[in-house]
Amino acid sequence: MTGSAAVHFKLLSQDILLLPQKAIYWQQEKALIAADVHMGKVGHFRKAGIAVPRDLEQDNLGVLSDLIYEYRPKKLILLGDFFHSDINADWDWFVLWRSQFPRLEIVLVKGNHDIIDEDHYSRLNILIYNELLIAPFLMLHHPLISDCLQSAAGYVFCGHIHPGISLAGRARQHITLPCFAFGERQAILPSFGKFTGRVAIRNVKTDRIFAIANDKVLAIE
Repeated sequence: MTGSAAVHFKLLSQDILLLPQKAIYWQQEKALIAADVHMGKVGHFRKAGIAVPRDLEQDNLGVLSDLIYEYRPKKLILLGDFFHSDINADWDWFVLWRSQFPRLEIVLVKGNHDIIDEDHYSRLNILIYNELLIAPFLMLHHPLISDCLQSAAGYVFCGHIHPGISLAGRARQHITLPCFAFGERQAILPSFGKFTGRVAIRNVKTDRIFAIANDKVLAIE
């Protein structure tokens, strides 16, 4: 197992950086890619009477801001489930955040939680797609099953399942870490949002798995 703050990964002759903030920077396209931010989830739970710290939403936006200032992307690609629910008070935070980056192109590939009327995104100059091909990659929210992958228009980047890798320690303790999972035709990104869980995925010998721990990206050998 080797690690560094971020990992350079060559994929289909493209240079991508796997970031410990659970996002990808695609160098040729100057694009920052993140999945499953789940903005509004805090407001959704608080509205239901469940005590959740308010600052989690600002933390997510703060991390996005830091990445934008560091990598200067021309484009932010969100792979679905950006906003968790109907509009609530957390939307106002996002509107304020968007005003700080008026020239940044933002693209949302819709996920199952993206139920807000598209007019709200249009007012913020955010483009909405069900899927988006930027060769050689096909941007989706849901992973494709193997039969569909064979006919996909490009190598798939997606999210949705909040992937994690289960690791065992010498004392038989187990921990599940968020991870990037690269298969032969599809990559599943970890959930960007801090207020999300993760599911341990099964990997096969051809997969490349990169776990995220202690602000580092670790290549799992």
